[in-house]
Amino acid sequence: MLSDRSYMQRDPGRQAPSFLVCLLGTLVALFVAQRVGEVFFGSQFLLRHGALSPHGLSSGEVWTPFTYALLHGSLTHLLVNGLGLFFIGRYLQDVLGPRRLAWLAVTGALGAALVWLGINFQRHGYVVGASGVVMSFLAVFACLQPRRPITVLLFFIIPVTVQPIWLVAVVAGIDLLGLLTQELPGAGSLYGVAHSAHLGGLAAGWLFHRVVLARPTSLPTIEAPSWLRKSAPRPAPAYRVDLGTSSRPATPAPGPAAPTSRDALRAEVDRILDKINLQGFGALTEAEKRVLDEARQQLSHR
Repeated sequence: MLSDRSYMQRDPGRQAPSFLVCLLGTLVALFVAQRVGEVFFGSQFLLRHGALSPHGLSSGEVWTPFTYALLHGSLTHLLVNGLGLFFIGRYLQDVLGPRRLAWLAVTGALGAALVWLGINFQRHGYVVGASGVVMSFLAVFACLQPRRPITVLLFFIIPVTVQPIWLVAVVAGIDLLGLLTQELPGAGSLYGVAHSAHLGGLAAGWLFHRVVLARPTSLPTIEAPSWLRKSAPRPAPAYRVDLGTSSRPATPAPGPAAPTSRDALRAEVDRILDKINLQGFGALTEAEKRVLDEARQQLSHR
């Protein structure tokens, strides 16, 4: 990235609150409240009224397709989802901005809930956890950086370097197999892993990228016909012509020094970075992305 001003460096006076920090803090706070209620008061109020279940939804708890993603069944469950949200989300927040990342999280939670309900609507049970949100983050990351090598810890022990596009393929394959063998009606009892919710989160993230992030960022410019356009006034000449008898050549008139190409490039990069701060990386045009690539190449050869 740029050596003097990167995407991750923000103006403290204009920096928006970190949605990722707020999300992770909410997950931890609700997990603590859930455990305190269960251990000291014998109450499962949060789980009873916040988890997603066909019975609860049919009883009028219409908020559960969103609140279920904020609850977790165990500390391990919370740690796995929290690590996924942190490592993928910190990149996406710099690229998309906090507001779009929040909409992606809502989309992932809702997409995972709808697919899970479609598969398990006639069965007893409930689902909790932010796994669908993690899968939507992973899907968008793979769409933005399909060939960027990343390192994951297999079984939290073995480091494995893999491209995001292949990681999504492996995860989707495992969840599809689990859906067919464990979760479909008649395939057996629920094992405890909501494979359908994982697949719904992946699908929601892909749709979010296609519909929200991959759409044109600006409308085409419509120009008037040439015979309607006024001719621009000619600029004043920047030189003097000696009409005397002297044979001296024409000398240029003094004027302000033109900015160097590096100064102009730096000014354009500053403007683009300000645009990223306000609208996110997805709002850039192809021309602006090329300017950033050119700046990165120049600064990397300094």
